[in-house]
Amino acid sequence: MNNQIKTIFLLGALSALLIALGGYMGEQYLYLFAGLALVMNFVSYFWSDKIVLAMNRAQEVRPDQAPRLHAMVEELAARAEIPKPRVYVIPEMQANAFATGRNPEKGVVAVTEGIMQLLSERELRGVLAHEIAHIKNRDILISSVAATIASAITFIASAVRWGAMFGGYGRGDDDRGGGSPLGLLAMAIVAPIAAVLIQLGISRSREYVADATGARISGDPEALARALERLHQGAQAIPADVAPATASMYIVNPFAGASLMNLFSTHPPVQERVARLRNFSLAEAS
Repeated sequence: MNNQIKTIFLLGALSALLIALGGYMGEQYLYLFAGLALVMNFVSYFWSDKIVLAMNRAQEVRPDQAPRLHAMVEELAARAEIPKPRVYVIPEMQANAFATGRNPEKGVVAVTEGIMQLLSERELRGVLAHEIAHIKNRDILISSVAATIASAITFIASAVRWGAMFGGYGRGDDDRGGGSPLGLLAMAIVAPIAAVLIQLGISRSREYVADATGARISGDPEALARALERLHQGAQAIPADVAPATASMYIVNPFAGASLMNLFSTHPPVQERVARLRNFSLAEAS
């Protein structure tokens, strides 16, 4: 399935799950908890770049401090037809990178000190193209929408569970338009799990799209494929000192060496990403 279509489908599934849970409780609960989630994510959306950069101790660098890095970002941004993103460096030895910013005008590309030591200039250019693709594709906006809906589901489900514990959804619920207490409790347990799995599916779909877009921007799919292989190996060898809440933003899972984290990975398998990039390279050459 085309990953753009898959993203739309998964966002629709999240919306349907939210409506089903809220409708099962009663219309008044849907409005209350969806409103709370929207307020929380509104604040997060507009200030997420500052929060994420601070959590990862990222520092902005000037062109005179990192001339080659700035030159690559400027060249790739021009090829992507977006404004040049701001450039940050993270004091972290694991080789990795991420992008943030709610739109291309607010774009930020952040790279670790480790990635600049590990990768060749060609490979680093491939990584930067991937991150600029995230900005061009407005993936931060898509992630924020998904997070808003998933958070609303979590809020509602939590309220249901607490209500069930204290008898808030006992007799009379049917009169208020809600479902049966046992059915509602079961849905409150299942819905958040389903929301997380759908949200992870959206994140993985966006990574595939960014790989393909980045390959087109750079004109060098093989460089990104090689970079992903080396970054994945590095993530397995060097423990990450990054905020776990921001792991989904990085180009490769910074906790790739932790098997428990891989059970709910926000990233598709590196081997699959590399294979797609190499097939893309062959298709472009033919």
